Amino acid sequence: MAYHFIGIKGTGMAALAEILHDEKKEVRGSDIEKYIFTQDGLEERGIQILPFDAGNIQPDDTVIIGLSFGKDHPEVKAALDQPGVKTYYYNEYLGHLLERYTSICVAGTHGKSTTTGIIASVLNRYEKTGFLIGDGHGHMPDDAKNFVLESCEFKRHFLAYHPDYAIITNVELDHIDYYKDMDDYISAFQSFADQIKKEAVICGDDPYLKDLHYSCAHVSYGLNEGNDYQAKNVSQSPEGIVYDVYYKDEFVHHVELTEIGYPFLINSLGVFALAHQMGMDPDQIVAGLRSYKGIARRFVCEPIGENVLIDDYAHHPTAIEYMIDAARKRYPGKKIVALYKPDRYSRLQYFLDRFAQSLNTADQVCLLDFPKNAVREDETITVTIDDLLDRCPGSKLLQIDEQSARTLKEMGPAVYVFMSSKDIYLLRDLLKNIL
Repeated sequence: MAYHFIGIKGTGMAALAEILHDEKKEVRGSDIEKYIFTQDGLEERGIQILPFDAGNIQPDDTVIIGLSFGKDHPEVKAALDQPGVKTYYYNEYLGHLLERYTSICVAGTHGKSTTTGIIASVLNRYEKTGFLIGDGHGHMPDDAKNFVLESCEFKRHFLAYHPDYAIITNVELDHIDYYKDMDDYISAFQSFADQIKKEAVICGDDPYLKDLHYSCAHVSYGLNEGNDYQAKNVSQSPEGIVYDVYYKDEFVHHVELTEIGYPFLINSLGVFALAHQMGMDPDQIVAGLRSYKGIARRFVCEPIGENVLIDDYAHHPTAIEYMIDAARKRYPGKKIVALYKPDRYSRLQYFLDRFAQSLNTADQVCLLDFPKNAVREDETITVTIDDLLDRCPGSKLLQIDEQSARTLKEMGPAVYVFMSSKDIYLLRDLLKNIL
């Protein structure tokens, strides 16, 4: 019996395929033939990646279906039509997998991937811990006790999970092609909170999380007074972040990290709180924080001569603002070139002015148009890339080609911040080749 993944190059799907491979299962999958960065980890493990074809589905397969694939897809139809084939959607299968471990889910609008990666780094010093990160990476060590999972709220997918522990990083309206309004969005997080079995660790600085009802034990973390875990004496420099952790107003530990920016500061504090609640020694926790090596497409910095290339998954105005601010803190005095490729028409239309406001904190703005396969969610969505260009004075429209790479080179020396959930990293690679 094999596990076949329909859409194996998806970030979560690739990570799950790697986990099942680590569990000594036979794994293969199918996807488009275009290169996607997530296939690197699959190929390193020798996991077969096939072109889509209904003939890929074999009797007695367990088929895991990517969340973007409907029943009309040929492979999905073939799987459903064969009585000997077991089928699960991605989040449905993960819900079952969590039951075999002490489970930790990471939810929130921003910071899920990074926080998941930090938890894995920290908890592995305490007990064997598997992880699934939304950068396409997953791992399950032999005899693992814990499993930490990035848990996305899109279409309420995270309601398939009933974790033992959870960190909720923040709540800010997103996925407006699905959620009707902020109340609807908050209701999803309330439903998720209702499913946490042992303890919730929440960012108490968030304006919404502290007002949710928690039927399990819960603690808060943040920079503000009144949090159970509070970061005090915070300072940042190009060399990193320094702060002191207090629990219930009592000093716990001094922390010095080489990462930069508010997102890493607040997420590392949340991980400290979770690990401390799970029984870890503070010295071990800080050692785990310091050993964190980063994850794919999350503020990945690559200096090349006088230039720096930064790749990040940021696709929301708040995340973009944080990334540009972090780049300024890491590289003070350098020119910041912000590059952004939108993913969803509805997101850009709803947050149009906020996207512009965030991008305009850079010295130069460059934009790429929507992917060719992007679709307008309904007839009310009329936004185009020109609407964002008009709101960013002096901005340039680029493509993923050699000419655009040369245009970027002429803007240097600079710190180039490439931001998108789509393939903007391909333009970064072209620029890197000519610098």
